[in-house]
Amino acid sequence: MMKQYKDKIAIVTGGGSGIGRTICTYLAIRDVHVVAADRNLNSAQETEAMIRSTGGSAESLRVDVSDQEEVESLIQSVAAEHGRIDFLFNNAGIGINGEFQDLTMEHLHSVMNVNFWGTIYGCRSVYPIMRKQGFGHIINTASLAGLIPGGLTSIYSASKHAVVGFSLTLRAEARQYGIKVSTLCPGYMRTNIQQTTENVSAYMNSEVNRKMNADMKFPVPEDCIDQMMRGVRRNRGIVVTPLKHKVYWWLHRIVPEFIPNMFHRIIATMKSQTE
Repeated sequence: MMKQYKDKIAIVTGGGSGIGRTICTYLAIRDVHVVAADRNLNSAQETEAMIRSTGGSAESLRVDVSDQEEVESLIQSVAAEHGRIDFLFNNAGIGINGEFQDLTMEHLHSVMNVNFWGTIYGCRSVYPIMRKQGFGHIINTASLAGLIPGGLTSIYSASKHAVVGFSLTLRAEARQYGIKVSTLCPGYMRTNIQQTTENVSAYMNSEVNRKMNADMKFPVPEDCIDQMMRGVRRNRGIVVTPLKHKVYWWLHRIVPEFIPNMFHRIIATMKSQTE
């Protein structure tokens, strides 16, 4: 396994925290040179410092993945400096929670610009480099919400469904050029995205509903990274983690109405608790 990673070059967007930081540290331990890229440069620099403190190789760069020129510049500069790019993790993402009626057009555009277009920009920029190399692995972070419907996450779910569809199609095309494409579909995890995600529907911010969310037992990225990266190493098209969340995916495929009905009941409960 170590030979598969040793002395490789990896770019990880959203590398300043959460799943992105966990991917960075996982790779660095295995002798990958990691480029932690994040809109928050301070967070990316913290990831770099963590890796260097344990003897790993890393650098940190700022990038706003919703800006095509910034993404292009990042990828071109890394390729020019290191001579190749072995892995690109399009991992940066944002969320917004609430009923569709409460979302503004600004909310809708911002989520799509980061989650979907940010992925497209990354792939578009690295693809010719990997084609010329004749190798490379693109890993796009979607979500379990990209495989099943949800409640109160309409635009987030739409953006992640788009990433899944795009990635699977690109996987079919890219293989002829020696390029691998995988899609990470993590279920709900405790990361800093929960602190930065806005709840636009008022009842979601009630004390009882916030407490209900806080009391739920969810894994952190460190709990799932080995399974996640095993899927990458085996070049899986879709990697669902935690493994038990595959049940929801299969259930949705067998009984498509089950999960929408489940979320309908959850929303009704949340509303009733604030009346």
